[in-house]
Amino acid sequence: MADPRGFLKHTERETPTRRPVDLRLLDFNEVYNKFDRDTLTTQASRCMDCGVPFCHNGCPLGNLIPEWNDLVYKGRWEAGIDRLHATNNFPEFTGRLCPAPCEASCVLGINQPAVTIKQVEVELIEKAFEDDNVFPVLPSEKTGKTVAVVGSGPAGLAAAQQLTRAGHSVTLFERNDRIGGLLRYGIPEFKMEKHIIDRRLEQMESEGTVFRTGVNVGVDVTVDDLRAQFDAVVLANGSTIGRDLPIPGRELDGIHQAMEYLPQANRTAIGETVPDQITAKGKKVVIIGGGDTGADCLGTALRQGAEKVYQFEIMPRPPAERADSTPWPTYPLMFRVSSAHEEGGERVFSVNTEQFVGKNGAVSGLKAHEVTMVNGRFEKVDGSDFELECELVLLAMGFVGPERDDLLDKLGVEYDPRGNIARDDSFAAVGLPGVFVAGDAGRGQSLIVWAIAEGRSAAAAADAYLTGETELPAPIVPTQVAQR
Repeated sequence: MADPRGFLKHTERETPTRRPVDLRLLDFNEVYNKFDRDTLTTQASRCMDCGVPFCHNGCPLGNLIPEWNDLVYKGRWEAGIDRLHATNNFPEFTGRLCPAPCEASCVLGINQPAVTIKQVEVELIEKAFEDDNVFPVLPSEKTGKTVAVVGSGPAGLAAAQQLTRAGHSVTLFERNDRIGGLLRYGIPEFKMEKHIIDRRLEQMESEGTVFRTGVNVGVDVTVDDLRAQFDAVVLANGSTIGRDLPIPGRELDGIHQAMEYLPQANRTAIGETVPDQITAKGKKVVIIGGGDTGADCLGTALRQGAEKVYQFEIMPRPPAERADSTPWPTYPLMFRVSSAHEEGGERVFSVNTEQFVGKNGAVSGLKAHEVTMVNGRFEKVDGSDFELECELVLLAMGFVGPERDDLLDKLGVEYDPRGNIARDDSFAAVGLPGVFVAGDAGRGQSLIVWAIAEGRSAAAAADAYLTGETELPAPIVPTQVAQR
């Protein structure tokens, strides 16, 4: 601990400023200004190096946070990125996109603003790229085993990189035209520009991971071929079925799932042309769903030039401070304002949409009412009915499971009661030797940091299945390893 009194001398939490709203709405570039690294080292010195660092428990990856905070404070950036990469394959992703449960469990956060853990993380990896200190990690020997990873989101990428480094020949399949999954086509450019993904893919290709895009496994590559060609399979195909809203008028044109809308916007943001693009330009827009995906839709709609945007949430507005129901060190229920919320739109809480109305086959408005929670159920507030004009409705209410398409059905996977792929404690798909499941496909919709943790853990389980043992670190330790 370089400065044992750092948290006493520097009580203010400092984070990067955001570009002015009127400027950032003109483009899809990342919203944050660069952060002064002298200020960052001061912020790193606020880490108390606690006897029991609850941030470790708060982080699903088990990041060695006090260690690399201390190394950054001392200016030992190269040692710092080594400690960070020891537990996290992609800190440039989590440093931008993770909601930082580590900070919610920071001991300093009991009576002061928490350490800026996430900012130290992202600056560590950015400096490593600047200094050419991110390089291929090659295996000491090849095992002769082959592994297919299906899905190139954060779980699939983490599993593929770990298994490649263990010496296996890994092919990662993606049905889209580019690698990245939701990182590529779900996360808007203003939250993470896509060259951030591409530079990491260059490292993975140099390590030997083979990427095959535009391949729908189960159709373009049959399940029989998959099983014949590969010794193990990791399913990291995500939870991609959007929760629908089956109310009167749902069939009207102009009502879309968020993941129909956002990928098109991401493509046009990098200069592609999308025929018949879903756009908010000049329209009154309602986003149904108050979470991160809804906020991504909000920021995108504002940049496209929407006339007016409403974001509906059925839950009540959270309290301004940590709710009593989520005490430290749990992740707090509290009112949050994302960069998109700063930019415009109106957030509406405790509201339920009951009908869409239309003209000439297209949505022109909706009918809704306020709700209140009674004995764990939403009940309508009498006399609260209202109607709202809108020409575009975006459904951002979360995801309900992986697509039960040609791959999963033909592979013969089983499903758990929530509709996810059933797996045992070794991340092995139930009843399918040699098939492992990582990320949202098995866990259900969750955080990017959980996806990476699951990818690393599934890789360790697959490595043990292939070779009889593993030296790969697993943040979620498999309690059983399937036998060949």
